[in-house]
Amino acid sequence: MRNKLSWRIKEKNMTDKELDELGDKIVRVLKTIYDPEIPVDIYELGLIYDVFVSEENDAKILMTLTSPNCPVAESLPVEIEEKIKTLPEINNCEVEITFDPTWTQEMMSEEAKLELGML
Repeated sequence: MRNKLSWRIKEKNMTDKELDELGDKIVRVLKTIYDPEIPVDIYELGLIYDVFVSEENDAKILMTLTSPNCPVAESLPVEIEEKIKTLPEINNCEVEITFDPTWTQEMMSEEAKLELGML
């Protein structure tokens, strides 16, 4: 079962409601980005492990890939950074790839599993 994404936002000037709205905006952007080999967005695939937003409104996204040999290992992080930076609240974005823990199908959401006929 996929863990719920944990938000770590350090913005002192935002209310809880504004923080939730920013988190929702980031997720909406992430849900527009797809793994080219799987017809499911990267968020529902469980590739996004964590999102941090600093007091300076810089985002850092910790994510994984379906495999270390993923053909989009170089282009996918750039696409994510570019799309997240289109949000007016975000000044900059950095994506860090990790393989700890290794991605497994259990990290996919129920929605992703349903889309792929796994349920």
